[in-house]
Amino acid sequence: MLEKVRRRAASSIGDDLCIAIPSLFRCPISLDVMKSPVSLSTGVTYDRSSIQKWLDGGHNTCPATMQVLSSKDFVPNHTLQRLIQIWSESSNVLLSSSVPSKDQARELIVDIRRDSSAATTAEKLDKVAKFGAESDDNRRYLIRLDGFAALVIDLICNNADRDLAELALKIAGLIFSAEDSEASKLKDCVPSLLRFFDSSSSSDAKIAAAQILEIIANDSESKTQISVNESLLTQLLTLVDKATDSSLLEAVLSCLVSLSMAKLVRLRLVRLGLVPKLAKLLTSPHSSVISVERMLKLLETVSSCKEGRTEICEHPSCLPSILSKTMKVSQAATEHAVTILWSVCYLFRDKNAQEAVAMNNGLTKILLVMQSNCRAGVRQMAGDLLKIFRVNSKSCLWSYDTKTSHIMPF
Repeated sequence: MLEKVRRRAASSIGDDLCIAIPSLFRCPISLDVMKSPVSLSTGVTYDRSSIQKWLDGGHNTCPATMQVLSSKDFVPNHTLQRLIQIWSESSNVLLSSSVPSKDQARELIVDIRRDSSAATTAEKLDKVAKFGAESDDNRRYLIRLDGFAALVIDLICNNADRDLAELALKIAGLIFSAEDSEASKLKDCVPSLLRFFDSSSSSDAKIAAAQILEIIANDSESKTQISVNESLLTQLLTLVDKATDSSLLEAVLSCLVSLSMAKLVRLRLVRLGLVPKLAKLLTSPHSSVISVERMLKLLETVSSCKEGRTEICEHPSCLPSILSKTMKVSQAATEHAVTILWSVCYLFRDKNAQEAVAMNNGLTKILLVMQSNCRAGVRQMAGDLLKIFRVNSKSCLWSYDTKTSHIMPF
């Protein structure tokens, strides 16, 4: 890509002149000029798409420094983005010549509304998608643009051409976010989303459909409305069972985490067999870090209702699987696991759960959590759990001192 940029720059300025690109403007991962620079908690800036792929791959470190991240969140570096823009304009470097301007994007949408035939619409929609992906400013511009949301919804719900409907679906997933006031209009798409979860749809379309569901479900009322469509929840759980694409599984689990925040949805998911599916998935050695974190978050959420706790405690491999991920995957995974154990063993004193923890090396894991960098509240939960097992234990742990400064794993 950089070579292409240099060739364009040389062509516009002079055949023998090549524009030198400041190293500050290059993404440390891709080495390309950054289009949407974002900064991690370590202070290092990357191009959004590159660092997102890194984090989605299960990494919890900063690629440049290999420092463990205190948070996987990142913030836009608007100052650097503006500097890159000024530099590219002053140097006549056309970093994204194929990306339309705002006026061109508006005209494209007008053209699509005027003539939505599949022959021309796909190419125009693709250009609109490139425009929206270019920056947050472009994304917000599209959302505010009169007629854009209505056009996307119409293409998703009413277009007979499946490829075109999938393209519109992907654009909606790319452009809208739960914070956008216009996103509420996407609720009209819910009945139509079911068809994108079947086997004939591409993995990208299923991911986009799951993302849109999550965007729509930004309040309790919306979550409850979605849960009424039991076929939709069933399809999502089927994908949890059958998804071979890690990105698809992560998107579906993220959607289910969001939906499960509503009590009615939690109950429906438990009754549809969520717990056994997650217990089985947790034993897979191929699940990504993000997937495991979201599975445990889901189990943590359903453990807040009686039906969920019963399923977790009675399933023969659920608690052993949860324990197997404690202190093995990530800090977030460990914290979710401890919260589940605390809920079933300490808060609700389930005897089956206590026995399962004791029989599966749970005490060792609890001791390690108390010496870890987990949040203070989680370490307190581990302390509460330890009190239960100290009372019941006949081993050397009877006299364990919670002020011990170091525990050696074995």
